[in-house]
Amino acid sequence: MTAMTIKSAQDCKWDIVSLGEIMIRFDPGDSRVARTRQFRVWEGGGEYNVARGLRRCFGMRAAVVTAIPDNPLGRLLEDLILQGGVNLSHVKWVPFDGIGRKVRVGLNFTESGFGVRAALGCSDRGHTAASQIKKGDIDWDLIFEQEGVRWFHTGGIFAGLSETTPEVIIEAMQAAKANGTIISYDLNYRPSLWKDIGGSDKAIEVNREIAKYVDVMLGNEEDFTAALGFAVEGLDKDISKLDTSAFNKMILKAVESYPNFKAVGTTLRNAKTASINDWGAVLYADGQFYEAILRENLEIYDRVGGGDSFASGLIYAFLNAKDPAEAVNYGAAHGALAMTTPGDTTMATLAEVEKVMKSTTARVDR
Repeated sequence: MTAMTIKSAQDCKWDIVSLGEIMIRFDPGDSRVARTRQFRVWEGGGEYNVARGLRRCFGMRAAVVTAIPDNPLGRLLEDLILQGGVNLSHVKWVPFDGIGRKVRVGLNFTESGFGVRAALGCSDRGHTAASQIKKGDIDWDLIFEQEGVRWFHTGGIFAGLSETTPEVIIEAMQAAKANGTIISYDLNYRPSLWKDIGGSDKAIEVNREIAKYVDVMLGNEEDFTAALGFAVEGLDKDISKLDTSAFNKMILKAVESYPNFKAVGTTLRNAKTASINDWGAVLYADGQFYEAILRENLEIYDRVGGGDSFASGLIYAFLNAKDPAEAVNYGAAHGALAMTTPGDTTMATLAEVEKVMKSTTARVDR
């Protein structure tokens, strides 16, 4: 494992470019998906959320690569993305066939959960525009060579959308690597995505190939087992306290298998109830482990996007020459804050992140 060399901001148009699908999230608020009569709408997607967090919370220059159908739902998605400040110049707009038989916007119905009732998600994302992106569709030389990118991010959700999306990821990573761009990848294993195409075995096959190109590998404790196949004796997702020793062994296994990893970050969560979690994180970099401040009994408003916000906080720190101990705490604090507000994406500010890093108080700011 070697230290990262990150391109200077002056030499690049973008601090971060993310590749992935962006969906419209339908949120029933305090009700349930199967019982509600109204929804709020947000935009969200595992890879996009990272770019949006870096733009909206941390003020970095962010762009997204995706595909969207050119219809009113697609334009609603465009409007939501524009509100988040993420650049859309590399979006592939796909002609709409009239009824969504060939191409459509992905929909994500998600309820937050409370107490003993766990959060619940139901995706409706077959035949989406982003899932049909193929190798050769995107001008990666324009993005990485001509415009310049400091950091490229994608993940296992996009990889699981279709047979073509892993090929697109590898094509993008090869171009990023050739131009000195740091590459991060969030395993983000979702059983529902892989269920009909081979399950965890297929996810492991796909992700192990992609992992060969990754500089910074991210995930939670379950992801490294389900999506990369690194099982460790004694690793129990239902443990009552977050003991990092088992996670550390798993990370070392991953680094031994993939010496190209320059850093590995993992979030640690003990869900006591849907609304009370212990929350922590570990980062392995420069041959050492760094642990974030453990937040016990963290109150959760909406847990979706907590891991993505951890990633954006971590990436912000690296892009701004923070040390690994600071980086893991930026990530953990931002993830904790993101779960205090509704929607997939962050509503936090940099000042709030840094305040949470320094203090455990929640006194009113006046």
